[in-house]
Amino acid sequence: MFKTFKDKVHLDHRARIDHCLGHQQRSLIPPILRALLTNVCSLQQSYRVYSAVHRALNMSQAMKRNASVARSIMSRLNQSKSCCPHHSGGGSGTVCISRPNSGASDKLGDYAFEMINSTLRFGKGVTAEIGYDVQNFGAKKPLIITDPNIAKTRAFKEVANSLTKLGIQFEVFTDVRCEPSIDSMTSAVEFARAKEYDLFVAVGGGSVIDTTKAASLLANNRSAGFLDFVPAPFGQGQIPPKPMKPLIAVPTTAGTGSETTGVSIFDLPEKKSKAGFRLRSIKPTLAIVDPLNMLTMPRNVAIYSGFDVLCHALESFTATPYYKRTPRPARPDLRPVYQGSNPVSDVWAREALKIINKYFRRSIFDPNDVEARSEMTFASSFAGMGFGNAGIHLCHGLSYPISSQGKKYIDKDYGQDHALIPHGLSVVTTAPADFIFTAPTDPAKHLEAANLLGANLPENASIDQIGNGLADVLRGFLKDFGCPNGLSAMGFDRGSVDSLAGAAMGFINTSKLAPRESDLDAVSAIYEKSLKAY
Repeated sequence: MFKTFKDKVHLDHRARIDHCLGHQQRSLIPPILRALLTNVCSLQQSYRVYSAVHRALNMSQAMKRNASVARSIMSRLNQSKSCCPHHSGGGSGTVCISRPNSGASDKLGDYAFEMINSTLRFGKGVTAEIGYDVQNFGAKKPLIITDPNIAKTRAFKEVANSLTKLGIQFEVFTDVRCEPSIDSMTSAVEFARAKEYDLFVAVGGGSVIDTTKAASLLANNRSAGFLDFVPAPFGQGQIPPKPMKPLIAVPTTAGTGSETTGVSIFDLPEKKSKAGFRLRSIKPTLAIVDPLNMLTMPRNVAIYSGFDVLCHALESFTATPYYKRTPRPARPDLRPVYQGSNPVSDVWAREALKIINKYFRRSIFDPNDVEARSEMTFASSFAGMGFGNAGIHLCHGLSYPISSQGKKYIDKDYGQDHALIPHGLSVVTTAPADFIFTAPTDPAKHLEAANLLGANLPENASIDQIGNGLADVLRGFLKDFGCPNGLSAMGFDRGSVDSLAGAAMGFINTSKLAPRESDLDAVSAIYEKSLKAY
């Protein structure tokens, strides 16, 4: 394995390596890696080697316990070239980095990832504390954003009572559309810009929280156009110049995870797809997650919210790893919100998948099962913290045209009199075909995900068995809940495929997180296979 490394260096070089790493860092590095660090041809290369392996070591002691993982990293030592960002001024040579597909002509992938999450407060009845939070933020003029249905529920009443008891005056905006569009969000923005609100409270599901993020962002940047901060290809991709006002999210569905993410999605009819803001700055300052607010979810709302959680966890877990995402940002503040899978987001995804396997069906079949509903709220927030940093890929990318172009399907549980394909339904409909398609790129992770969801596949399962095994788990949920059987049950047919696929490519081409390269033909094939989901 080490035949390409040059002659051993002198003892003074080893001493300098130990000095540079420091005692704390040395203690985290297994002896096999320390030997590697001190047997490369120069101090320059040692830094590069250390940079490559340390991003995994520093995040988890697991590397210390798992020599096979360390060996896997080192088995790819000579497969790519990369410069340490702090020591790239000179020298050349092959370096240690796990990038099997990279080469001399490739743009350098990223070398770091960031975890930025909202403060999360969880507990039964915790909504009643929100008045103290508003007071502690020093807010004098808060705006509550909700929708007409949520305004009648316990969640909204608890928020309003908590503020009123402390003498805090507030205003309310209720004209939020389920599955918001650019027009409905613009109404909220105009309302928020009319006065100088100093704090925003979102009470509702993902549509409400996403609308509140947009209203807060654009009220704080009054001269900006609606699409200025939306990434390409739909917007300008600008960075907001002003710091955000505090935003408190009180979710009423266990699904979107929007209370923990820097993402806000809306329909863009002229593009026949959805678009969105993806900014660290719009992550809620505080998320108040109260399981008692979830007990009144109608059956289909609970089902499709749960499917959103499931796909968030699966997509972030199987996304392109952060170190394969290109190009490397020129500055840390240019690193995207969706950075690729990483050791920390994987932890959140695994826990979410475990909870879903145990509690998803229970939470649907018995809506009064407080334990199951509570656990699903955990899964929602966990998956949100994972995908909010790692990102999503095909399930969501292909869902946006489905939601935007679906003009024939009406779901009575959403209380809308217009055609509406719920977000979670549009996401899960292509999921079986999506993961059959992506399984060959990382069989180990797809196998682990399938087994976390109860597939019980053997460790030596073939790629076909893994992809189909994960797909069968997803089909099982769809069948058990009696969901519409594929796109054909929502008004689409083979003649719809070209329009859906064309609209989906904008997101797929810009996010670059699908673990397998997806061209127009591949996406079209997935849509066609999803006309029947099970």
